[in-house]
Amino acid sequence: MSAEPIAFSPSSPPVFEPAVFRLSPLIRITLLSLYFALSIPLPFLSEVTKAPVPPAALWAAIAIGAAGLYGVLSERVILSEEGIEVTYPNWFPRVFRRGWSLPWTEVKALKPRSTGQGGLVYYFLSHAGEGYLLPMRVAGFNKLVGLVEAKTGIDTRDVRPLSQPWMYLILLGCTLLLLLVDAWTIATAIALQGNL
Repeated sequence: MSAEPIAFSPSSPPVFEPAVFRLSPLIRITLLSLYFALSIPLPFLSEVTKAPVPPAALWAAIAIGAAGLYGVLSERVILSEEGIEVTYPNWFPRVFRRGWSLPWTEVKALKPRSTGQGGLVYYFLSHAGEGYLLPMRVAGFNKLVGLVEAKTGIDTRDVRPLSQPWMYLILLGCTLLLLLVDAWTIATAIALQGNL
């Protein structure tokens, strides 16, 4: 029995494997760190200053806020043979952030819109006239837009990420400095509390 090579038809489309894109780790780490840098000293300061809000309530609020922020930062963009979908974890309430999905056959165009800060965001425009925000802070953004172009035929050469990595690196550096100040603030608050 002889093995013969399998002939593939050159006209058959290539198989499109589903791709999952998550928010860039740099963005996630920076925003979570900034949240904790801004909120962690509050319960210590509340206790030292005898503020009307008890430290336990602040700790609970910080935990709820952290869970909410983590949920938002857990956005996933899934590209499949059928379309594009933006999802969030199952535990994250849909009231706060809802995902969406759009079949490739419904994509009419990719339209730019300017932001209040002078940047550009892009929306998928469906045949029904609805707009769906293109996720622009994912890791592997260039691959994402390449796959979008392959599935829709829309020219994406001019599509760039909204924020450049250096912006988040600067913010992360400032956040680390703030965390050092937080450590000093907490140490001072604990020392003052011990002296009272």
